[in-house]
Amino acid sequence: MDDQELGFKAGDVIEVVDATNKQWWWGRIIDNEGWFPACFVRLRVNQDEPAEDFEAHLEVGESAGGKEWGLGLLLGPGLPSKEQMRAKVINEIMNTERDYIKHLKDICEGYIKQCRKRTDMFTEEQLHTIFGNVEEIYKFQRKFLKILEKKYNKEQPHLSEIGCCFLEHVSAHAREREHFLQPSRLKLLIRPFSAQQVHFQIYSEYCNNHPNACIQLSLLMKVSKYVFFFEACRLLQKMIDISLDGFLLTPVQKICKYPLQLAELLKYTNPQHREYKDVEAALNAMKNVARLINERKRRLENIEKIARWQSSIEGWEGSDVLSRSSDLIFSGELTKLSLPHARSQQRMFFLFDHQIVYCKKDLLRRDMLYYKGRLDMDRMEIVDVEDGKESHFNVSVKNTLQLRSLAGDEVHLLCAKKPEQKQRWLRAFAEERRRVQSDRDTGFTLTEDQKKQAILNACRNCLSGKPKVVSRPYYDLLLRQKHPSLPTALPQQHVFMLEEPKRKASTFWHNISRLTPFKK
Repeated sequence: MDDQELGFKAGDVIEVVDATNKQWWWGRIIDNEGWFPACFVRLRVNQDEPAEDFEAHLEVGESAGGKEWGLGLLLGPGLPSKEQMRAKVINEIMNTERDYIKHLKDICEGYIKQCRKRTDMFTEEQLHTIFGNVEEIYKFQRKFLKILEKKYNKEQPHLSEIGCCFLEHVSAHAREREHFLQPSRLKLLIRPFSAQQVHFQIYSEYCNNHPNACIQLSLLMKVSKYVFFFEACRLLQKMIDISLDGFLLTPVQKICKYPLQLAELLKYTNPQHREYKDVEAALNAMKNVARLINERKRRLENIEKIARWQSSIEGWEGSDVLSRSSDLIFSGELTKLSLPHARSQQRMFFLFDHQIVYCKKDLLRRDMLYYKGRLDMDRMEIVDVEDGKESHFNVSVKNTLQLRSLAGDEVHLLCAKKPEQKQRWLRAFAEERRRVQSDRDTGFTLTEDQKKQAILNACRNCLSGKPKVVSRPYYDLLLRQKHPSLPTALPQQHVFMLEEPKRKASTFWHNISRLTPFKK
């Protein structure tokens, strides 16, 4: 806008010449110089500069008159030091934490408190759907802020040691403490966790519920009296001009912001600083919290797909899949041999956590499945069978796995078509055991309400007139779930055609397919 303003775009690196003014700095990009707003940029403080360049700059400074000159050349006149940047990051963490507490207070006292007074407009179920466990989060964050305030050094913020505050409120599973903390200091930094202690994992419930909250809120906002009521709540509490859905988004944003803030703090903390290890451990722990929350959200999104899948299986027997499982880990076609008859059977296998279900394909409608049974993976073990003669069945096998009960009274052989497919199944079975152990460590379980809601939604889809068949696109949808245990090297169609029987071309099958009313 002005002749003396410096124009720049995102990603440009500006050499700061003068930073004595807090709002406007004088800088240089190649041959262009000018003023630019300090709030539009982030200081690099040479964190990306190679060590040899750093030493070369210091040598130039010392030869010209001392280390102070070299540091001035390196950072520029008036630029803050690394300690000042660390103080700035800590102040930002403290200020954003106080602002966040204010937002949570506004939600609890400005909205929830007023909504509970209007029983003619809101039911408790509606309030729980809209606000989730935000009151529990508010209570937790107030305690967390008190601990931060105790560790905060107002006079010299850069000396504050707040990394341990995060470690104290992260569950043992999310904390990779052995790798980052010295054993001699472990007892001083981390207290034993009691069953009543609340961790950052409480955000998982809120984040999982947030999409339902948005749906419920959007339905209410179509009615004018609710629009006026929520606006009156905002004005009465003297809140900033943000709609309720904006306030409800803040906890989701906050739990994602902690790793970013800790990463900034670690960047400006010297490795020799006494808190460096704590900040590093806290950063990794909070990243793991975010991963755990994302994983739980993905699992909850998948249970409705699992319920729909089960409703499409013909002749289902026994309990629902969701009674024990919440995740489809792998699926594919294998040849199954079981005692006492040892007959070869082509079956479609679906490996969930805790159990594996196998079905039979319809002869004509290959996209229709019939339930044939299931195995409890908690009481089975996997044995890698070498190619050749198998002792239990007295048959020659190739690319085979053995599922054997821990008691030894039940044995099944599963034969793959290719060696790489066998290896893929071995990895899937190992992943299933790892997933089960992880759920035990983190305490992940599905509530009865979540199971009932998923089954109810699946039944609604069936009643809407959809045919009770497992379509090929739905198979592909199940396999394309974003999680690391699914195959990446093989094309997806190969997963379902592992043991497709080879048939010679025949006009008989062609004519049958033309006459039947079914479509693939």
